This record gives sequence, C-alpha cells and structure tokens, in this order.
Amino acid sequence: MRNLILLLFLIPFISYTQSDVPDEYWIDDADFEQKISGGAFDETDIVVVEFWAEFNKENCFNEWEQLDVPYYRVDISKAPQAKKKYRVRMAPTIMIFNQGSKEKVFKAGLDLLLPTDLNEIQESIIEINKASKFE
Repeated sequence: MRNLILLLFLIPFISYTQSDVPDEYWIDDADFEQKISGGAFDETDIVVVEFWAEFNKENCFNEWEQLDVPYYRVDISKAPQAKKKYRVRMAPTIMIFNQGSKEKVFKAGLDLLLPTDLNEIQESIIEINKASKFE
C-alpha cells in the first residue's frame, strides 16, 4: 500500500516532460553539426543549443520559445561526441553558436543551477549578431 501511495505521488513528476520541447528541437550526434551551422537560407546564423540531462531536468531552460533564434536541446546521453567535442561537464549548459562556431557558453555550477536567464542570453545573441555584421 505504501508503495502504491508513493507511486501515485510520483506520477505527476514522472510524466513531467522537460517543458514539452517538441521532437524537432531535439538533436543528437547524427545531426548536431548540421543544425548548429546555420545556413544561407536561414534568417540568422546564430543557434542556441542546450545540453540537457535527465537527472537535472528540473533546472532546464524553460524560456526557449521566447528566443529570437533557432533553439535545440541535446540529451547528453544521446550525443556523447558533441558532449566530448564541446567539453560539456555540467547540465544544463547553453551554448550560442554563430555559423557553427561556439561563441558563448553558460553552464550550470556545482549546484546544478543555470546561472543565466532569457535576458542575458538575448543580450549575448544581440552582441554576437552585431559583431558578425560588416558596417
């Protein structure tokens, strides 16, 4: 009986899907490089990628829909090559790429909390965009 009560208590937490990020925003090693490279047909060459982990899903970036650029989420257990290449040690880690080059990194500390917010990420995107424009 005690196990049943515990299970009923945990069901809402188990069914919680990391802010309901649709499947098309999830990438792995197979399409990582292609997705971060942007392209001539995109409005922007800037892409935001969040390296995510199941064990810390409560601290994921939840304001991804408000970003002005493409956003992707990577489950670090399904992208070991990208995790290794970009030296991801903590999750969540957010990286901003410009034409496939890593420009800015926000990574969780030992407390596993992401030390940034939507405004700081947007400001970084604006700075990167200005720096990449020829005037």
